[in-house]
Amino acid sequence: MTTIAFIGLGNMGGPMAANLVKAGHAVVGYDLVAESREQAKAAGVGVHGGAVAAVRDGDADIVITMLPAGKHVRAVWAELLPVAKPGALFIDCSTVDVDSARAVHDLAAKADIASLDAPVSGGTGGAKGATLTFMAGGTDEAFARGKPILEAMGRKIVHCGGAGAGQAAKICNNMILGISMIGVGEAFVLAEKLGLSHQALFDVASTSSGQCWSLTTYCPVPGPVPTSPANNGYK
Repeated sequence: MTTIAFIGLGNMGGPMAANLVKAGHAVVGYDLVAESREQAKAAGVGVHGGAVAAVRDGDADIVITMLPAGKHVRAVWAELLPVAKPGALFIDCSTVDVDSARAVHDLAAKADIASLDAPVSGGTGGAKGATLTFMAGGTDEAFARGKPILEAMGRKIVHCGGAGAGQAAKICNNMILGISMIGVGEAFVLAEKLGLSHQALFDVASTSSGQCWSLTTYCPVPGPVPTSPANNGYK
């Protein structure tokens, strides 16, 4: 059993921490939002009064962060690295800029702490179902230590290279996704203008050369894919 401090227990971090609990790890954590803290507590996470307390008092072997932006990761790591136990491993699962990822790797190295940037793909559904894809950047040694932990939260774990390589892979993947989402959205607008129903376009494109995740999983119009955000008020 590994003791894990999880900082950032929101829509993604909360379910991810819950899956670590299900895998048999001792998980402690913190989030600024009271509702997120309560949900994590109900899932078996030991919630502390702050991030520093979670890492220091929780005696964490692994520290995972899931935060909104690079500036938050920089600030939190700068605060937590000095109180981390010797030999701890820091893993950032946020989606942030590559420069910030490399900056926190440098902070960790100066503190003699191993580190990974390991952003995810798969959304909140993947976070809940433990089916996320992790793209990791860091040393071979850090990846070997972190992989079993990531496997408790995801289905596919890829070591992309050195410091920042995970974030580089994530932004490239997001570029492909963004372009495909635009294409699918414009196709449905064109279909409407030409008098073609949403369902007819979906039935054709989902089994033809236009098939892609943005269509078959994230379909932008209500109807064809019941689990897509379009059928849940676009949440």
